Amino acid sequence: MSLPLTDDFLSIVLENRPLLDVRAPIEFVLGAFPHSKNIAILDDEQRRQVGICYKNNGHEAAMKLGQKLVNAEVQAALLSQWKAFIQENRDAYLYCFRGGQRSGITQNWLHESGLTIPRLKGGYKAFRRFLTEQSEEITAEAKTIIIGGRTGSGKTLLLQKLENAIDLEGLAKHRGSSFGKFISPQPAQIDFEHALYYKILQHKAGGYKNLVIEHESHNIGGLYIPKPIFDNFHQGTLVILHTSLQERVEITYEEYVVSALKEYVFCFKEQGRIKWYEDVSAGLERIKKRLGSERYLKVKALLAQHFESGNDEEHKEWIEILLREYYDPMYDYQLQKSELPRLFEGDVKELLDFMKSEDRKR
Repeated sequence: MSLPLTDDFLSIVLENRPLLDVRAPIEFVLGAFPHSKNIAILDDEQRRQVGICYKNNGHEAAMKLGQKLVNAEVQAALLSQWKAFIQENRDAYLYCFRGGQRSGITQNWLHESGLTIPRLKGGYKAFRRFLTEQSEEITAEAKTIIIGGRTGSGKTLLLQKLENAIDLEGLAKHRGSSFGKFISPQPAQIDFEHALYYKILQHKAGGYKNLVIEHESHNIGGLYIPKPIFDNFHQGTLVILHTSLQERVEITYEEYVVSALKEYVFCFKEQGRIKWYEDVSAGLERIKKRLGSERYLKVKALLAQHFESGNDEEHKEWIEILLREYYDPMYDYQLQKSELPRLFEGDVKELLDFMKSEDRKR
């Protein structure tokens, strides 16, 4: 009896289908698909041993070693974990790297125990190739609108009000500046790519005329937007969000001080405020050279002074200096150099109305 195989990769994306990943933990950590759970048939050391055996003695010897390593007791424990996952995720699919031995053995064992689960034809490798190729094709054809604006303009807040937008910083778990990292680490590069590919395919299925993103550099924190996708995005047009300096100070203060402090205190308890101060100081240190010695020392002193006072509102003072004297000139220079054609400029309401009207023209 042949057990079910599937290469209907698009349905996996559109349905956010759960996936059982039986690759070794080291493979999973390097990159997996959204909504996947790793319950490996071979752990890292067992995979290493089988790989060496295969290289030295061939396929049959490697199979025998695998059977020896995954004995009846180990098999029973794995089946228990796999079945628990499938019972919680009845529509799950199964995969290994190439869709061959490991997922095939897993599928057979599960079938013999009374559960049948489809496995991905070609495994991880085929599904990733599908996601990459489809995303490159879609972004090459899509009409991309890029939201630009000075730091603190509220571009991300605007994105969140649009159904046809992809939040690149949200996927990368980084705000895109020297002060932009979150407490939780950024995902692995491949995990970021897969999350982005899912969003691109889902956007295409939504039938939108425009794909809206924020104006980003190639890198977001320690991650990068794959070059073909980045190049396709930057065939689009630019809309510029204008927000007053005082509004930008308030937006920046709310995000980088108020919200950030709440997160730090929640995670680090009584050490939260100190940890926040240390991380902001480290962010300031990263731009020290570009900021200039005199301005760096001034902002550093204000940060320390207002941290010691405990009056968080006072942090707006150094935030305004950074926006006005550092980020604004840098952004204005980059905008002047940009070759992106400008489609529209306005405040948040004007931009929101324009973007919605543009997509209704499809």
